[in-house]
Amino acid sequence: MHIVDRRLNPGGKSLANRQRFLRRVKDVAQHAVRESAREKDIKDLGKDGRVTVPADGVREPRFARQPGTGLQDHILPGNKTYVEGDRIERPPGGGGGGGSGEGGEGGENSEDAFRFVLTREEFLELFLEDLELPDLAKRRLAVVETEGLRRAGYTVSGSPANLALSRTLRNSMSRRIALKRPKAEEIAELEARIGAAGEGDPRLADMRLDLDMLRERAKRIPYVDPIDLRYRRFEPYPRPIAQAVMFCLMDVSGSMTEHMKDLAKRFYILLHIFLTRRYRHVEIVFIRHTDRATEVDEETFFGSRETGGTLVSSALVEMKRVITERYDPNDWNIYAAQASDGDNVSSDGPTSTELLRAHILPACQHFAYLEVGDENGPRAGFIEHRTTLWRTYEAIAKAGGPIAMRKVNHRRDIYPVFRELFGRKDARAEAEA
Repeated sequence: MHIVDRRLNPGGKSLANRQRFLRRVKDVAQHAVRESAREKDIKDLGKDGRVTVPADGVREPRFARQPGTGLQDHILPGNKTYVEGDRIERPPGGGGGGGSGEGGEGGENSEDAFRFVLTREEFLELFLEDLELPDLAKRRLAVVETEGLRRAGYTVSGSPANLALSRTLRNSMSRRIALKRPKAEEIAELEARIGAAGEGDPRLADMRLDLDMLRERAKRIPYVDPIDLRYRRFEPYPRPIAQAVMFCLMDVSGSMTEHMKDLAKRFYILLHIFLTRRYRHVEIVFIRHTDRATEVDEETFFGSRETGGTLVSSALVEMKRVITERYDPNDWNIYAAQASDGDNVSSDGPTSTELLRAHILPACQHFAYLEVGDENGPRAGFIEHRTTLWRTYEAIAKAGGPIAMRKVNHRRDIYPVFRELFGRKDARAEAEA
């Protein structure tokens, strides 16, 4: 069987060769994508990207003959140095060719990089491949979209491509049996008997008459009649899809600098990109708070400035209200990410703990707390001072609450921390070990 694929390649490129190349350099390209993510702005992560991989990562193994070994016969033209019958010695040291570059591997003249452009889908696939969401599909599927086709029996009319051969032939056989259509074997047997009979056989005329009748009957009853045709029928059906809501909680009190807000924004954008890769329908709720909390739009969430003290429980109360009014935990996959510098009124700790344990965490698939610090602070992973809010959440985490906590001071640490929070369980366990 020969299959000719005439599907057009996107953008005039060789799709099969491109996919084969990406599979071959997957590990190298994935590393290059992660390195490029550290340098480019978060808002550009979803766009087509140019990545650079080492030339060694795209080389293929190959067999080559070693000139300095084995028996070799050559026919060489004569010259002033050699005459017929001279034996040419092997190269000194048994060495072979000069390699891939004059400077050798790693030399100054060797090619050390290869650049190619990834599409948006290819970039995000490599960027988020080894990440996962905890309890991805615990909630039931709620949003319904009519976007699929399914088999719905058979019909007597349709496209030739949907012709059901087995059902058509079964109907044909039933009709031929019911109408007693002569079989080809019967006609062939009668023809053989006529051929074997002599001209003086008294039954010859009757057999010829029977043969004409059988042939005529076979013509009147076709092997496949239009009434036998059956076509596969398809109908659209509502296909349920998973839906998620992402709660972004952020402290906007006077202690939160623009640098801290920028760190929080980068983390939220990463989380949103990740969720949209896992769910078809994602909504975002922005809740900002000082000593009072309000639900706002994205522009107000990141741009508006406020002053005042910090009361974290106000944000949790607002989130509880929104969940109760609009996002039933039985229908929605709820994710929450909170960013703060760690300041909170000491007396607010028990209230925040009770709200998290009784209302917020049971409704959430995942709750991530990102403590943002000053740009001149230490690198991620080092907690030199446990803030009031950190101690509150740390007690919940130690008690087994489903809450993840990280501290970030530098922009370059946003992506590594994000990977720590959402890496696969085996990868996280290996990193912690």
